[in-house]
This record gives sequence, structure tokens and C-alpha cells, in this order.
Amino acid sequence: MDNIEELNFEDKIKFVQDTQYVIGGKWKLPIIISIYHGNRRFNEILSSIPPITNRVLSKELRHLEENELISRKVYDDYPARIEYTLTDYCHSVREVLTSMEKWGKQHRERIKRK
Repeated sequence: MDNIEELNFEDKIKFVQDTQYVIGGKWKLPIIISIYHGNRRFNEILSSIPPITNRVLSKELRHLEENELISRKVYDDYPARIEYTLTDYCHSVREVLTSMEKWGKQHRERIKRK
């Protein structure tokens, strides 16, 4: 029985680590939220999340695209226009975001009361 519980524990740790890898860090969730709120072009996203840098935003957008949370579409305009949108798969993160927002609000209020 201990072995089964240990495997489940190890699996739980792996799954949480996978989640942290994909949406963790300082910028990924703010980027997702920015795109969700209608900021689709690079400069729109950049200006909506100060103080993120061009380099970091570019890297994080690539990472989110590799993990199929956003899609990148290049339009054949001059100059080329690139837009980022959330994928259907990204909407599966919504419950996690809602829980994090709720917990963060409660935590902020708790700390303010101290």
C-alpha cells in the first residue's frame, strides 16, 4: 500500500512540475491574460505588461506557442502583421487561473489585515 501511495505522490509532484514548467514564471500568465483581453499584436502585449522586455516577451511567446497555448498567425501585409491568439487548449487553463486569482485576492486581503 505504501508503494501505491508513494507512486501517486511522485506522479502528483511530476504533474505539478509539468504545470509549473508550462505556465509558471513571472510572465506566462500575464501574457495569456493580456491576449485574453484582446491584446493580439506584439507591441500591444508588450505595452500591457510593464516592465517586460522585448527579448523576454519574444521568448515567452515562443514557449507558449510550443506548448500549444497560443497560436501565431502571420498576415501577408506590408509590413508583415503577426497576431497571437489563445488556442482552444489554452482555455483548459482557465480553472487554474480562476483559482489562482481567487487565492491571490484572499491572500492579499489576509496580509493587508496584519
